[in-house]
Amino acid sequence: MAPAFSSRDCIFVMTLFMFMLASSRADAVVTSTAVLISVDQSGNGDYTKIQDAIDAVPSNNKELVFISVKPGVYAEKILVPTDKPFITISGSKANGVIITWNDSGNIFESPTVTLLASDFVGRYLTIQNTFGSGAKAVALRVSGDKASFFGCRILSYQDTLLDDTGRHYYKNCYIEGAVDFIFGNAASLFERCHLHTLSEGDASITAQRRESPSENTGFSFLGCKITGIRTAMLGRPWGAYSRVIFAFTYMSNVILPQGWDDWGDLSKQSTVFYREYKCYGPGANSRKRVEWSGKLTDSEAEIFLTKNMIGGKSWIRSTPTRFKKASTVISNNSTKHG
Repeated sequence: MAPAFSSRDCIFVMTLFMFMLASSRADAVVTSTAVLISVDQSGNGDYTKIQDAIDAVPSNNKELVFISVKPGVYAEKILVPTDKPFITISGSKANGVIITWNDSGNIFESPTVTLLASDFVGRYLTIQNTFGSGAKAVALRVSGDKASFFGCRILSYQDTLLDDTGRHYYKNCYIEGAVDFIFGNAASLFERCHLHTLSEGDASITAQRRESPSENTGFSFLGCKITGIRTAMLGRPWGAYSRVIFAFTYMSNVILPQGWDDWGDLSKQSTVFYREYKCYGPGANSRKRVEWSGKLTDSEAEIFLTKNMIGGKSWIRSTPTRFKKASTVISNNSTKHG
């Protein structure tokens, strides 16, 4: 027998569908021909290491560069420097290309992958820091503007994703960690992402660092899913004006009833902006939420439900459909990082 749905359920599903449809229609700007560089550990590509391919891109690059990476485990610590914008690094499926390292300590030095350049795109990559518990161990640091990630897996334990500065877009990504595993002060939209917490107590998923009401930063989670192994909080404030929004997000019973933590500073309760909008699942029950969090009205939610929050319609780009091989210009003008 088919399950019965209430009119409220139908309205919710239709509203979510319309938001997703509108978002997908404006998913990317049209892109031109890209320079193609291949990475293959077997030696059948232009390079055998991802970092070597990045180093081959000229400083102050103005062309789209598409680095196609063949499946494999790449034990590399990757840097995309400030002077190398417009780079895409792409696998064919997220669990096929694994970029891995094992480092801990300083959040700006431990990342497996560090992105400083603008206009970066990551597609179908696993980026992981395998250090484990006991110290800060960043998998991915994003400090460049206009960065986007599609179908990526970002894995660590503490401080997995340093979403540092700039405007960023994450779509269909899987992000895993235990403590503050999405943190920083970027303006970022996470769409249809899966957040998996390894917390076994009251560790937080997010630690957003907005430090002034004038800063146009914050994390917005749209149509996401939260799962985990035991229990966790939605977030705590790294900055006094921390801003985090969850909308149309499924929350499993791993989310503790109170939902949010003030990080032991009562003064932040009056300055943070922690809101939920039409979330669902056992962890979305708001009856016992802390009183200094809240729910958005329809009008308040509007800005957080589209790419307008990050101005993404003007810079999120689709996968190039036309390519040209890398010329001698790249090999003769390459610059190494470091």
